Amino acid sequence: MKTVLITGASQGIGAETARHFWDAGWHVGLLARSADKLHDLAQGQAATVLPADVTDEAAVDGAVAQLVADTGRLDVLFNNAGMFGPQDTIDQIEYADWKQVMDVNVHGMFLAARAAFRQMRAQSPQGGRIINNGSISAHAPREGSVAYTTTKHAITGLTKTLSLDGRDFDIACGQIDIGNARTDLVLGLEERRKADGLPPLPAMDVEQAANAVLHMAQLPAEANVQFMTVMATKMPFVGRG
Repeated sequence: MKTVLITGASQGIGAETARHFWDAGWHVGLLARSADKLHDLAQGQAATVLPADVTDEAAVDGAVAQLVADTGRLDVLFNNAGMFGPQDTIDQIEYADWKQVMDVNVHGMFLAARAAFRQMRAQSPQGGRIINNGSISAHAPREGSVAYTTTKHAITGLTKTLSLDGRDFDIACGQIDIGNARTDLVLGLEERRKADGLPPLPAMDVEQAANAVLHMAQLPAEANVQFMTVMATKMPFVGRG
């Protein structure tokens, strides 16, 4: 049975992706801060519940060690945990809020990727796959997203570097850039848009994002999706004014 670790697994894209991996016969390591939500999600499934904060170095390293103790190896990391932060112009963003988004979206992804890379390099047979959750904001930002957008550009750099550094150890790395899946994050943006009298966002079912992650994970070792964009069809991503 193959093993995947999903960060930010308690809700949204992370939880839906876990369900897809279970349907495909994988053992899933569920990492998030909310132990109660993780235990509810894991009921009756091949799962290791790993309550941890992705910004806590020791907790992330310990979670990977616990998962490997249960399963023997780590085949895939879905590096998914993230947050949007305050939506406003830069002059209205508090430094503490900026730093929190950086801590979760950049430092947390670094810590999870480092722990997974270390394990994949050391295990026998060597290798594995890291899938980073980027965003369409890595290409085109929405208004008032300075912290979030900056972090997602950083994740693209992380993805490219891991792809290069992982070659000698059979570690592949790819990135999925998701546009407007119906998660709590997108629903929160919707509420703000309604308050401002703006029309609804085009959105897609979160299942489509989960399907795409599973596809990337199931590729043979000789193949890799370097970057994939999965988005609501009517998003104004491609085009010009």
